[in-house]
Amino acid sequence: MKYIAAYLLLTSAGKEPTADDISAVLGSVGAEVDQARIETLLKEVSGKSVDELIAEGSEKLATVPSGGAAAPAAGGAAAAGGAAEAAAEETKEEEKEESDDDMGFGLFD
Repeated sequence: MKYIAAYLLLTSAGKEPTADDISAVLGSVGAEVDQARIETLLKEVSGKSVDELIAEGSEKLATVPSGGAAAPAAGGAAAAGGAAEAAAEETKEEEKEESDDDMGFGLFD
């Protein structure tokens, strides 16, 4: 990721980054530099603009699940609903127990 960040920093400054430029940026902040990774990065982005690279990356990210479960099937929805009800009841019981623990005194009373 640091190699990509250095590449983008240099392109935003109007430069066509070279391996030496990326190494210099990373070295200026004390980061370790792996020349093989820089060469791989430069091969992958060769001939492409930053806008093209971002568009390609956005397309790839659109196919990656981003947390949470996918929409469950009809049977799964019923099971999930039951689980949600059980969790809500459990939460109510925990709240009741917690309110008994403080015996009516709050932290900011």
